[in-house]
Amino acid sequence: MERIAITRQIKIFDTTLRDGEQAPGCSMNTPEKLEVAKQLERLGVDIIEAGFPASSPGDLESVKNIAGIIQNSAVAGLCRSLEKDIDAGWQALSKAVSPRIHIFLATSPIHMQYKLKMTPEQVLEQAVSAVTYAKKYCSDVEFSAEDAFRSDPEFVCRVFAAVIAAGATTVNAPDTVGYAMPEEFGAFIRYLKEHTSGIEKAALSTHVHNDLGLSVASSLAAIAAGADQIECTINGIGERAGNASLEEIVMALRVRKDYWNADTRIDTTQIYPASRLVTQVTGVKVQPNKAIVGENAFAHEAGIHQHGVLANRETYEIMTPESIGLQKNQMVLGKHSGKHALEDRLKQLGITAAAHDIERIFTEFKLLADKKKTVHDRDIEALARGITVSVPETWTLIHWAIDSSSALGATGTIQLRYKDGSLYKDVALAAGPIDAVFTVIDKIIGKDIELESFEIGAITEGEDALGETSVKIKHGERIWHGHGISVDIVESAIKAYISAINAMEWDISYNPHRAEGALTEGAAPSEL
Repeated sequence: MERIAITRQIKIFDTTLRDGEQAPGCSMNTPEKLEVAKQLERLGVDIIEAGFPASSPGDLESVKNIAGIIQNSAVAGLCRSLEKDIDAGWQALSKAVSPRIHIFLATSPIHMQYKLKMTPEQVLEQAVSAVTYAKKYCSDVEFSAEDAFRSDPEFVCRVFAAVIAAGATTVNAPDTVGYAMPEEFGAFIRYLKEHTSGIEKAALSTHVHNDLGLSVASSLAAIAAGADQIECTINGIGERAGNASLEEIVMALRVRKDYWNADTRIDTTQIYPASRLVTQVTGVKVQPNKAIVGENAFAHEAGIHQHGVLANRETYEIMTPESIGLQKNQMVLGKHSGKHALEDRLKQLGITAAAHDIERIFTEFKLLADKKKTVHDRDIEALARGITVSVPETWTLIHWAIDSSSALGATGTIQLRYKDGSLYKDVALAAGPIDAVFTVIDKIIGKDIELESFEIGAITEGEDALGETSVKIKHGERIWHGHGISVDIVESAIKAYISAINAMEWDISYNPHRAEGALTEGAAPSEL
């Protein structure tokens, strides 16, 4: 593959909170988005795409909240090439230290004909008009030609030249459906670089989807061809098969800097904490053999591999676990440890928490330490995440009991406290213990809840391992995710279910448009 042999820094544009969150089952509430945004800032991404402000009042508010706290990364909001979208985008971004308005418009024949119902000249005119309008608000404007790879390259060059002349500082050429082969995509980017008038005045970006499993390869081919910015997500989450994986691109550049002569400003030791956080807030786990962050990425089972690694890690490891922030599971704290020791360990794990959260984490930690023989980093991490990214508790678990047998089924008893202090208790019969307690909770809260998914696993090894449960519930047209941990798997399931219900109640109370799945008239999330 032909490469541009110069040392340069590639910008990382992270769209976990926008494109990633659009993926089915990956929605996040505002507190979760804020926590992810803060971790992305610690990771060192150049641009955080915080959402699509015009899609709903809730999304606008979450983008505004993120824009208000991020200091060291640019914050972007996605907008269609419409004045009302751009107005909403600026309303959300105006308080950001480094705001970016990100405008998109499709340029492929199939999109122009069937989705936009516009001629190429109309698309060109609207793209220029939108960028010109956005420049009155913001100096940093990105324009994306949706489905660029399936577009006429000459037309994309015309559009890019025109929007750059209108003030666009970044132009993005997505492979929206992941159709390109890497060499093809590299050639396409090279063509744009060589034939777009004024390209030296703007950064050239790519955004590749993973429909054929080639998004990272195509993104790297784009870098080789001269791309300045890569758009990607943590764990590769996103529409359909997902996006290019941030961790894979960053580590490919870092490990093979000798080959690429390019790097990013990413603090790679924050990669694993970022991956774990996104997994926990979305409930979407990465496959065990996922590159860089999968559970097996640094595991060696074959005897010859184990022997080699014991002799010299470099025999089978081209990077160290520590380089991505992965700590070996070990007992670092116990029931006799103090709060300062716990707080110090949280900082080492890349977890920041307010003083009142530290108090809650310490209380829960002491309870856990009394139940477990050993407390591992993963236990502490899961415990802290359950507190620091949670929404206000509408319902709190007070007591639960199960009477279960193979002959008679299960009887579940639950007592919950409502946010006003009222206590509610009920009983239900069901075929199994989980079904019984979930049925009781539904009776108490008085809502018709549909369980979409239920996953349970052990955080660490051993008989006293902490159980981690993730659930997704559906009420109306929306899906919410909940997360629970406990040494008792039934209790972890109850906590996860109540966590999802609290997320639902919070959305209904404070974010009704989002809870109803409402979009601004005519708006539709785009995958670029």
